[in-house]
Order: sequence, then C-alpha cells, then structure tokens
Amino acid sequence: MTFDILDGPSPEAETVLLSSGLGGSAGYWAPQIEALRARFRVVTYDHRGCARTGGTVPEGTTIADMADDLIEVMRASGTPRAHFIGHALGGLMGLDLALREPDRIASLVLINAWSRADAHSGRCFDVRLALLRDTGVEAFLKAQPLFLYPAEWMARNAARLAEEEAHGIAHFQGAGNITRRIAALRAFDVDDRLAEVAAPVLIVASRDDMLVPWSRSVRLAEGIPGARLVLEPEGGHALNVTNPARFNRVIGDFFDGLGSVEAV
Repeated sequence: MTFDILDGPSPEAETVLLSSGLGGSAGYWAPQIEALRARFRVVTYDHRGCARTGGTVPEGTTIADMADDLIEVMRASGTPRAHFIGHALGGLMGLDLALREPDRIASLVLINAWSRADAHSGRCFDVRLALLRDTGVEAFLKAQPLFLYPAEWMARNAARLAEEEAHGIAHFQGAGNITRRIAALRAFDVDDRLAEVAAPVLIVASRDDMLVPWSRSVRLAEGIPGARLVLEPEGGHALNVTNPARFNRVIGDFFDGLGSVEAV
C-alpha cells in the first residue's frame, strides 16, 4: 500500500488513520489534514487498486481483505494502535477491524457508513454499475457527484467538479476494480455484531445523503454501546468535503471528550 505519514505537533502525538470510500484515494481527506495535524500524527493511504497504490482488486475481495490492507499500512508505518476515521466503505473497514482486531482501534469515527447496505443503496450502485458497463467511464464519473454532493453545492462548484471529472478519467481505477469493490461493500454485514464494538465511536451522517440513507447511521448508533450520533441537516454523502469547517469541529469535540488526546 502507498501511504503518507504526516507528523503531528510532537513526537508523542497519537496517530489518526484515515480511510476513504469507494474512490480509495488519500487525497479525499485534504480538508481535514491541517486540523488533524494540530493534534495527531496523521497516516493516510491509497487503497489497493486505487490511485498511487494501483494494481488489481482480486475477484471475491471482501471488506475483511481490505481491512487486512489497513493492518499492513499500520505495520509498515509503525502504528500499533490508532484513532480511525473512515468514510462509507472506509468506515466498514474500521468496523471490521474494531471487531477482529480491537486492540488496534483507539476510537472510531464513521461517516455515512452502515452495518448492512439497504435496498436504496443497492439501487444506486446498480445504476452506477449500469452506467459504467453500458455507457462508459466518462458517464460513470460525470454521474458520480450526484451521489456525493448536494445540488446547490454542485451548482456553486461546477469548475471544481469538471477538474475532478478530468482527473478521475485520467486516473480511473478500472471497471473491474470498481465492480469488485462495490460487491464487497454490498456483501458486508455485521448488523448482528454491533454490540461487540468496544471502542469509543462517533457516527456522523447527513440527512440529505442520496446514496446512504441516514437511517443506516441511526442503526449503527442504536447497536453500538455508547456511540455518539451527529446528524447534519445537509452536506450530502461527502459532508466532510462540502462543509469541512463544521465537520472538523464535530470530530474535534469528539476527540476532546476522549480525554487521552491532547486538545489544542
């Protein structure tokens, strides 16, 4: 795995590990890096099959396999234990690790994630895969913002979206990789094991997420003992990108409440 280590405010700073969603790129977290480095050593990485890591996602890959890649990143970066922030698919990896390797997870932040995908998300993924299969990469990437961002935000950021689309076409991870990664997240199901999660958990969701209904986050909060739920009225699926200042305050408050993380 290709990863980056960004030093924190001191050599004693705890580590936060960031894992993005379907796109799989470390660059997704750009709006959070400055705020997190003020208190943490930060580790980001590109998923298998994505961005700088590249390669092929094997047939039959599971979320547990992707979480094993996370363990590889932790070992290679000298990170025995970390606070974990995961967006969507990245959050599923965090849940898997919290269940299988609980000593590795100091705390868990889940953004628009789920314990089991529902029919609505399945319909959205079916549409996206049909676009990719029947129309091509350009159509798939042109439609992608519809599932990530609110309409008003997209209207204000048309130039940015055009740049993202061009970058996505130039660095597309491949139809096979996308198809296998979607299959993995659709098969993921830990709904009956949520009570086993022992780490402190913050769940953040947006009520206008078109891809993952906010009720999936409510289910996580109901099932995980002591989990804190923050439901934002707007922001879309990628709410940490569309409203980073608000999101950074929310996770900062969560870390303040843990006590073990030095506040700034």
